[in-house]
Amino acid sequence: MSLRRMLSVVVKELRQLRRDRLTFAMIIGIPTMQLILFGFAINLDVRHLQGAVLDEANTARSRELVAELGASQVIEFHRRLATPQELDDLLREGAISAALVIPADFETRLERRDHPPLQVVVDGSDQVVQSAARQLAAYPIERLRNPLATSVNNVEIVNFYNPERRAPVNTVPGLVGVILTMTMVMFTAMALVRERERGNMEMLIATPVSPWELTVGKVLPFVGIGLVQVTVVLFLGTLIFSVPIRGHLVDVYVAALAFIVASLALGVFLSTLAKSQFQAMQLAFFTFLPQILLSGFMFPYAGMPKLAQWISEVLPMTHFIRLIRGIMLRGASLGDLWHELAALGVFSALMLSIAVARVSKRLD
Repeated sequence: MSLRRMLSVVVKELRQLRRDRLTFAMIIGIPTMQLILFGFAINLDVRHLQGAVLDEANTARSRELVAELGASQVIEFHRRLATPQELDDLLREGAISAALVIPADFETRLERRDHPPLQVVVDGSDQVVQSAARQLAAYPIERLRNPLATSVNNVEIVNFYNPERRAPVNTVPGLVGVILTMTMVMFTAMALVRERERGNMEMLIATPVSPWELTVGKVLPFVGIGLVQVTVVLFLGTLIFSVPIRGHLVDVYVAALAFIVASLALGVFLSTLAKSQFQAMQLAFFTFLPQILLSGFMFPYAGMPKLAQWISEVLPMTHFIRLIRGIMLRGASLGDLWHELAALGVFSALMLSIAVARVSKRLD
């Protein structure tokens, strides 16, 4: 073995790597992004959950209780509700994550030391919300009657949509988004780059195919593949883990279709940036990581700083997670979550328009 010849090969590879700017950027960009996401954006200490209050007692003590619980910053009680039906509607639509219910006989039960004198109703479709609500269960309500009391009264936690607190109920709907993100973006980006590497794109210059026809024709087969994947996950999720589908199945597939189109649009856009299949795979992974970490699937959205929340609103998986959990677990309709569906539509239109414009330049 010649050390000199081996070093020559090493130098050659380093020179090629230096010329491949995208790969070089990924070498620096991926660890940098991971460090920033895990060190800055990911925060398991949840604060500022959107909440509401149903105060049927409406006394000085009940208002004092709401103020003190709100001061903990775990749940922000911005909404005041008049009826239990309002509470049900807001939870189903995903407008709030938890609600404090103070019964009309709150002070009487407090004087008699009946337990529990109040309830915290939480959206059980999100395990993070359940954990945050349990922090309120240790609040010493007895201090409202006797400031020197040290005993702790248990607050009753009522889990809507997942009373058994089963983890698969929360994770399986989100896995639909993870699987579609991982496959749709990468498959589309690599497939289009592969066509370019084989010289097929140049052959299309001599045909009357427009950039829009080319782009849509390339991604349509993957729409069917994505719907098959959704069907497999839903079937196995209900069969093996007994995950409920409380909303309409048609709504589930419409939401999945919108997300598939958004993921394919992202894949088409990435294919216009990549020069090789390896670069396409790198770019797909680069977009996959923040979608998993910032969408609310693995880590709580409410625990992220504002900048991370703004970034997550741009990611299609964030809106799909809200859609699929809302429809499957809370029984919401597309009408309740229309803004999430609209966000996916805007993202798809934007990505496809940019991709088609770049494809037009290449064909011209």
